[in-house]
This record gives sequence, structure tokens and C-alpha cells, in this order.
Amino acid sequence: MFQPKIPTMPQPSGLVTPPAVVQPTTITPGTPAPAPDAPAPARPVVQLTPGTAVALVGAGTAVVLVVGTVLVSLLLAVAVTSASVAVCTVVLRSLIASNAKRR
Repeated sequence: MFQPKIPTMPQPSGLVTPPAVVQPTTITPGTPAPAPDAPAPARPVVQLTPGTAVALVGAGTAVVLVVGTVLVSLLLAVAVTSASVAVCTVVLRSLIASNAKRR
């Protein structure tokens, strides 16, 4: 039951024919595609006006302020959590020490 069963190779059941040989074929080039009459239009150029520049600067400043606020909030949450864990550790340690002295 716990011995591995090794599969055996089946014996060929007759004449084995070799695989067919594939003959290479020649590739004949087709007719080339006709050249376009007019060149493709270039990408439109974005014009930066003073109003759009101010809008971009304002949006960038807002993004930086929001990301900074989120990161500072996360750091503050970690600091508060670690301080509360430290206080709980001190209280539990003093309770265990006072309980050991009473016995």
C-alpha cells in the first residue's frame, strides 16, 4: 500500500513509423503596400497659458499637501499606538511584580 508504483514503459505494439519530414517552402514576396499620399498629421501641440500653468501648480501643491497630511497622520497613529503599548506593558509588569511579592 505504501510502496511507490513506478510506471512501466509500454512495449510498441507493431511497426513504428518514423515521423514525417517537413519540406521547407519558399516565400515569395507580395506586392508592396502603396505609399500614403499625405503624411500623417503630427500630434497637436499643447499650449501652456499662464492660467493653465497656475492651475497645474495649484493642483500639484494640493496633491503634495494631501499626501503629506496622510503620511503625518499615519506616523502619529503609529506613535500613539506604541506609546499606549508601552504604558500597558509597564502597568502589567508592575501588577505581576506586586502579585509575586504578596505570595
